[in-house]
Amino acid sequence: MDDQPPELLMRGLLRAYYWMDESLQNGMQKAGYQPRTRTQTMILINISNGITRAAELARVLGVSRQAIQQQINELERDDIVTQIPDPSDRRANRIVFSEKGAGMINAALETLRQAEQVLAMRLGFESVNGIRQALMSDWGPVIGEQHPPGRKRSVSSGVREASSY
Repeated sequence: MDDQPPELLMRGLLRAYYWMDESLQNGMQKAGYQPRTRTQTMILINISNGITRAAELARVLGVSRQAIQQQINELERDDIVTQIPDPSDRRANRIVFSEKGAGMINAALETLRQAEQVLAMRLGFESVNGIRQALMSDWGPVIGEQHPPGRKRSVSSGVREASSY
């Protein structure tokens, strides 16, 4: 155990996520948008990544479908998203960005790109590229091959390549 780093990687990943999320929230406010909850931010990023059904969002985020639907309804009330019938499954809806939501997600993606640039200037471009490469790599199956209840989706399935953002 002497060769183990003193800090767990999970703590660093969470700290990094919080830094990015708070930078995103600040950038969105500066662009004239009201703040969103972390859950809503995660929903919106997943929608922009092609996950457009409430049930699938619930599985990916590990929360109940009712909790996701409540957040989607709030986003719909704020004219960020709209629900349309899914042409491949009449029982389901797809969640898509409204015109206002499309503008907001474009501003969000630009804010995240700017945050990455600031991070690269602070940590070095090679460090940030190394982080990106490590995070976008296939880490293989989850250790133990078990998923917590409600999370039937693999962590690697359905994730688009970084170049497609």
